[in-house]
Amino acid sequence: MKLRDRQDKVERILAYKSSKGNPFQEASTHVKGKVDMLGAFFIMDDVDEHKYDVIQSAGITTGIDARLTFGTGFREKDTLVAEFKASGNEQSDMLGGPLSLAKVLYTAHFSDWFSAVAIPMGAQCRDVGFAAGTHQERALTNYSEFGPPLLNQQNGSAVGVKVRRANIVASFAQFVSSLGMPVNSDVLTRSFSTFGQVVWDLSRNTKLSLLGVHRECRASTQNVNLGELAFPISVPKRNRFSDTFVEEHSPTSGERSIALMFNSELDDSAKIGGWIETRNSDPRYLQWAFTMSDTPEDELGWGLSLGGVLQGPKRLEHFQVETFFNLNFGNRFTLQPGLVYVKDGVTQFPALMLRSSWSL
Repeated sequence: MKLRDRQDKVERILAYKSSKGNPFQEASTHVKGKVDMLGAFFIMDDVDEHKYDVIQSAGITTGIDARLTFGTGFREKDTLVAEFKASGNEQSDMLGGPLSLAKVLYTAHFSDWFSAVAIPMGAQCRDVGFAAGTHQERALTNYSEFGPPLLNQQNGSAVGVKVRRANIVASFAQFVSSLGMPVNSDVLTRSFSTFGQVVWDLSRNTKLSLLGVHRECRASTQNVNLGELAFPISVPKRNRFSDTFVEEHSPTSGERSIALMFNSELDDSAKIGGWIETRNSDPRYLQWAFTMSDTPEDELGWGLSLGGVLQGPKRLEHFQVETFFNLNFGNRFTLQPGLVYVKDGVTQFPALMLRSSWSL
């Protein structure tokens, strides 16, 4: 009887301790992997520096891109994501380099309408904004993305909040990153960016989004490294002989980008979308794209994209058209042969593209 009583007491103690709760209790980790390979055959006589710049401005990025993502959920709705990446480009092996930590993201949901996100490294505007429609994770070119280029800019670390009310959702975030020192210079440059986005749900499957980012670069002659994830915040000082404020930093340079985005899902596989983006550094600069696609899982799919850059109301500085077919082999492998035509000033050329994607 005494042994039975002791066993009951131990069971009650263990039950009490487990009932107190642990944010990581019963947390499970989900692993996702994806390998993208994009190749291109450029039909041109020769390749010089100008043509190379045109290829870059067309958003054609060839090579192998491998990503491994670990996601852990805890505290009911919170998520912690770590992404590892290995990419092959002209500065590394064609088959890609070793996996390295590229992004860490933590999202906390405080209620159905309010959440916050913290990204110590690898932050992009896309991570803190609301997706105004689904998009391809990696398309043939950047113009095939259902979103403006500012969403994909790398901005270092970030903190942000998201608010949802009725048919309007909004997000706000602050980014900070170190741009390093130029060659033969002892000046350390840091970038501070502020991002905001408002999305209107026009209908269940149609969204209109207004977004913008303001970026400031600040240079400091005090080349002192405080360590990883540590950034100084300067406080303006009052000169004892003057009523003006001075800062111990060189003047800042700012740049603003504003974009308008539209997306609509016609059915489970058919989508259309478009966006325009402008910058304050050149008010006449206007980048735009229109994309439509129909990619069913068990049938042959297709996609078409038009995009370009306007310099003034009548000058089309850059134009490109892209089309592709989409073939799914099961649920894990996708093949996309495509054709891209690029015209930039007097330079023009077609390119045969082939993209394959394998999901784990």
